[in-house]
Amino acid sequence: MKTLDEQYMQRALQIAQWGAGKVAPNPLVGCVIVAQNRIIGEGWHAQFGEAHAEVNAVANVLPADQHLLAESTFYVTLEPCNHTGKTPPCTELLLRVRPQRVVVCNLDCNPIVAGKGIARLQEAGIAVEVGVLEQAGKELNKRFFTYHTLKRPYIILKWAMTADHFIARTDYSSKWISNAQARQLAHKWRAEEQAIMVGSNTALHDNPALTVRDYVGKNPIRVLVGKAERLPADANLFDEQAPTLAYATDLPTLMQELYAQKIISVLVEGGAMLLQGLIEANLYDEIRTIQNPEVLFAQGIKAPVARGVLVESHVFSKNIINFYKN
Repeated sequence: MKTLDEQYMQRALQIAQWGAGKVAPNPLVGCVIVAQNRIIGEGWHAQFGEAHAEVNAVANVLPADQHLLAESTFYVTLEPCNHTGKTPPCTELLLRVRPQRVVVCNLDCNPIVAGKGIARLQEAGIAVEVGVLEQAGKELNKRFFTYHTLKRPYIILKWAMTADHFIARTDYSSKWISNAQARQLAHKWRAEEQAIMVGSNTALHDNPALTVRDYVGKNPIRVLVGKAERLPADANLFDEQAPTLAYATDLPTLMQELYAQKIISVLVEGGAMLLQGLIEANLYDEIRTIQNPEVLFAQGIKAPVARGVLVESHVFSKNIINFYKN
């Protein structure tokens, strides 16, 4: 059974997820304010450049409950910031409110924060506890933590394949291996990541738009790997629906370039050579495969070989969706 601290932190983690796909390269953060054994305010970081979770939580406290803030506990999924970025430091707000306690899920690994927010609160005499549901918090912000600790984006590899592990016919045509429901799920995945990547061969043969169409969400930044000059000037990747970055470089250098662009997560959708190259170089964090249970063509381009621990498997309208962790 979860303690009260864990229950309130679980709620903070839950509402933090509502910022998915909208706050990158910032982390997902939720805040729950509790006084007299009830929630009096809650908020989350909803949009990059806008108010942080703590600010929104305080703003949502009803006027009749404002007097309770001084005896409250703030449950925050990530260490409050102590620097001025797009918005003022959250520690300044907490020092004005002066709650009795601040309970934090994870310390911020960003060097400009990294323990400084906690220290500021403690120096002011506010009780701070760190590490409640720590692993759940690390999973929530796996993109943010990977970016700051490994100096590269969180990389998710995704492909659809037939029952006999082909991702396309020998002429590169492949529509459609996955069904409509699985394709909608794949568009949800696009909306959740900051960028989406393909190789120039896939871009040439498939002419993908790499936008979010079957789901409500923001179009990711498009990343083209290989020789951009191979593509015609009117290729979908060069339209105005989303920015497109092009790189003709080796994979480790590509990771450095994306890090410099402050891209914290990338969904890689093909082709087989790029996907397998990232696997061989160990430059990935997750693999998601969608497998059609049917044999759709006699021969074709073989799918990459997935490596990792199978952590989830679902049947989704007859398509088999597997999730692997590196």
